[in-house]
Amino acid sequence: MNTPADLILFSGKITTLDRQKPEASAAAIRDGRFLAVGSEQEIMTLAGPATQRIDLHGRRVVPGLIDSHMHIIRGGLNYNMELRWDGVRSLADAMRMLKEQVDRTPAPQWVRVVGGFTEHQFAEKRLPTLDEINAVSPDTPVFILHLYDRALLNGAALRAVGYTKDTPNPPGGEIQRDANGNPTGLLIAKPNATILYATLAKGPKLPPEYQKNSSRHFMREVNRLGVTGVIDAGGGFQNYPDDYRIIEELHREGQLTVRLAYNLFTQKPKEELKDFDSWAKQVKPGQGDDLYRHNGAGEMLVYSAADFEDFKVERPEMPPNMEGDLEPVVRLLVENRWPWRLHATYNETITRALDVFEKVNRDIPFDGLHWFFDHAETIDERNIDRIAALGGGIAVQHRMAFQGEDFVERYGTKAAERTPPIKRMLEACVPVGAGTDATRVASYNPWVSLSWLVTGKTLGGLTLYPAANRLDRETALRLWTEANSWFSNEAGKKGQIRQGHLADLAVLSDDYFSVPEDAIQDITSVLTLLGGKPVHGDAEFKDLAPSLPPPMPDWSPVRAHGGYQQRASSDEARKYAFTAAACACANSCGVHGHSHASAWGANTPASDPRAFWGVLGCSCWAF
Repeated sequence: MNTPADLILFSGKITTLDRQKPEASAAAIRDGRFLAVGSEQEIMTLAGPATQRIDLHGRRVVPGLIDSHMHIIRGGLNYNMELRWDGVRSLADAMRMLKEQVDRTPAPQWVRVVGGFTEHQFAEKRLPTLDEINAVSPDTPVFILHLYDRALLNGAALRAVGYTKDTPNPPGGEIQRDANGNPTGLLIAKPNATILYATLAKGPKLPPEYQKNSSRHFMREVNRLGVTGVIDAGGGFQNYPDDYRIIEELHREGQLTVRLAYNLFTQKPKEELKDFDSWAKQVKPGQGDDLYRHNGAGEMLVYSAADFEDFKVERPEMPPNMEGDLEPVVRLLVENRWPWRLHATYNETITRALDVFEKVNRDIPFDGLHWFFDHAETIDERNIDRIAALGGGIAVQHRMAFQGEDFVERYGTKAAERTPPIKRMLEACVPVGAGTDATRVASYNPWVSLSWLVTGKTLGGLTLYPAANRLDRETALRLWTEANSWFSNEAGKKGQIRQGHLADLAVLSDDYFSVPEDAIQDITSVLTLLGGKPVHGDAEFKDLAPSLPPPMPDWSPVRAHGGYQQRASSDEARKYAFTAAACACANSCGVHGHSHASAWGANTPASDPRAFWGVLGCSCWAF
């Protein structure tokens, strides 16, 4: 304690998640770690002449959030090209954003909306029609991915990817056709999503310098939401090592603003064992440093075990060769002491995978090796106990917040009450961590996940879970912080605000522990620290974080719209709800098109419902 602190934070409401000292008002940081945590009087004794002091103005502070399942490396390479509908609450606004982006996007580029939203979040409770998309963009290719169940392509996009009357349906997917056999523009996963991301992969890519810029902006976007750590789950069309060169270059240049632990995801059906055998000779788990390190295998171990989570269709039956494919891969991983994660939505898949794991464990004991299932929406109690017996964990994501309505429609409200049964997992002493599975099947916003964990509600407002399967706010926050350190083999190093831990934290826009439940999803960070250094600043802290160069290219949707779209105020939402209920956007206005809600916010007489009849020809209130 003889060396003064580099930084002291004071006058805050600090939730440490350290059970020995759960609350504090000040913290001292030195050399990227917490030096001491306690009262303002205690901590100020550690100040020296060069110590920086930051007044928190009574704001709530939490440990930096850690996402145990995100595809941030792949997402970063593409972020600047994507128009995000994450958080948009009306289809009218989404289509307005789409039209604006079409107008600014030069040929031969595409306009892409790549997941992170659900039709249920829109007031209209529907997706745009193909006719509406073609009307907005007759010439610029438009690709809209909805979860992993469908993609909508306009005519220009169909021409760009070359889908014609003669293009066959791929296995497990459908190219919808009209009465003459011509593709309509709707691609459907039945239930294999390969057709969706294989089609997306046909689009133009950013050059390397733009990919670096894009990755930096995506990291800064999650910093804005309080995220300081991510376990990257690999992903389709994310090849190692080629698609990791940008993130590794950023690491070498000291430009990472989140801590990344990455898993390797096999890319070659029927050659999975060859992939992992090759990688085991190239990299070892834990190789790297506190900012960028290898974390093992998965979430795809073998393609025959991939049960896609499209609740609009029936559960896929895994093929009979699943166990035969999976066993040699798991044996290789255990022999090389590689941790792994396995995508598994349904209990039936988990049962068969556990049969393999138990068999391998009898021959080669796992002996403390960290392995876990991802998702596990329909897991039963027996399989939870089997996981506990093998020393495994479960990483849960808020996919039900996006697809809960579809699950209920197919399986009923009773079945949805424990999807997944998180409290039962915790009672069984299974390590449980939370994440998003962003950027395609859900949004990367951690506060949407925290809201789902606490309220049990979907983004569409449907209550899925009874109180018995909801979490209190502190437990939910622990799943987003200290609990996730187990999944990257970093327990005791991060996830709490305590002496010796990495100095990662978020100062919140609103007090997570006192805002109404419905407002949890609207929280952001006003100051995010990584290793004691500001990586994001807003409000009174806006000048503390270093600035980024503008998003590249200059037509990037991020320049115009940013990322996650915050909700409108309650007054604005009520006004929009009235217009949506009145017309459901079935009729267009001569001035605003389908964007009736924008009439309220316009700086023209048309925004006044009592005075605008006849003004500018606006008919938003004529229905």
